[in-house]
Amino acid sequence: MARPLALLVAVSAHLAWTAQVPLANGGVAFYDPGDHGGSMLDNAGDGLGEPLNVIISGLSSPEVLTYDGLINYARAIDFSTECFNIHLGNPMTADLGDGRGPTNQTVELRQDYDNAGVGTCLESLVGGNHFRVWQQNGSLANSGAMFLAVSKEEPATENHDIIPDGYNLGRDALVASAVGNRTRHGVKYQTTAVDVTGLMPAGSTGINHGIAVDGIVSVLTVRIAE
Repeated sequence: MARPLALLVAVSAHLAWTAQVPLANGGVAFYDPGDHGGSMLDNAGDGLGEPLNVIISGLSSPEVLTYDGLINYARAIDFSTECFNIHLGNPMTADLGDGRGPTNQTVELRQDYDNAGVGTCLESLVGGNHFRVWQQNGSLANSGAMFLAVSKEEPATENHDIIPDGYNLGRDALVASAVGNRTRHGVKYQTTAVDVTGLMPAGSTGINHGIAVDGIVSVLTVRIAE
């Protein structure tokens, strides 16, 4: 049986945490994909992957853990859908160890520079943060958590390659934008974060572009305020 990794209450935005603690109410933040042959790297091709370095906890408000709910939350933290909803390239896959095997990303979102309408077009030109999303909801590990592959990329003139240290920097920028109170279309979000170690190794082995990661996964709990 997969080990539930439950999110602890944080008194600050970031706390290192490696414990595995079941919750009395039976809910879990997420399951370790490795328990059923999954991975904390997506499939970027050639045996390489990008780190799933942010998780939106399954303990978040249920409304957040849907496609529409995620989009609204993303816009509250300055991300939006791709420029004119045009996506170049094939969808990426990831195996979250939930029994479904490799699955296509749910959506890809880009920094919108405070303009949900055309801001992602600017990101496509000048670069910035972006992330892909997969949901852990198969029969073997049905946490409902959203796993995000977050990175900061170069401008179009550099073929959108990841900047040096772009996985760590992208993750940190997203978390900084998310933590605290945010509002979008009348929905008020309260987000806390903790840092988890032990899900993925530090270093560059198996990482796309050979860019090293620090091995930290940031777990966000997003609650909709009444």
